[in-house]
Amino acid sequence: MLTGSCLCKQVRFEVRGALGPVRLCHCPACKRATGTAFSANARIRAQDLALTAGRALISEYESSPGIRRAFCSRCGSPVYARVDAEPDGLRIRLGSLNEDPGVRPVAHVWVGDKADWFTITDELPQLQARAPAR
Repeated sequence: MLTGSCLCKQVRFEVRGALGPVRLCHCPACKRATGTAFSANARIRAQDLALTAGRALISEYESSPGIRRAFCSRCGSPVYARVDAEPDGLRIRLGSLNEDPGVRPVAHVWVGDKADWFTITDELPQLQARAPAR
């Protein structure tokens, strides 16, 4: 089990299942949502996320049709994203975890939209757009 929280620690949660592959997403929405060059996300089963505090503080924003980003309405920290077309899954934001998740990135995605000021220096695969469906 992994634990996590938002910046103000009012939203707290547990991930009670395995993390899927970690992808580093360079799409414009992830860059804006995180204020960084990319976001680090892993897919989990929706049933494996347990909000242990602050459920009422979670707000969702539909950043693209059918894609909703959940964040703490008090401090603004991104917590997870969900895609309407994948109702059984969520994408947890690895920066919100308290522990080492024990998994490492497998790819950079949406590198066609990568920030010009950021240079990818690792040897991970670089996909121009989204990762293939599982």
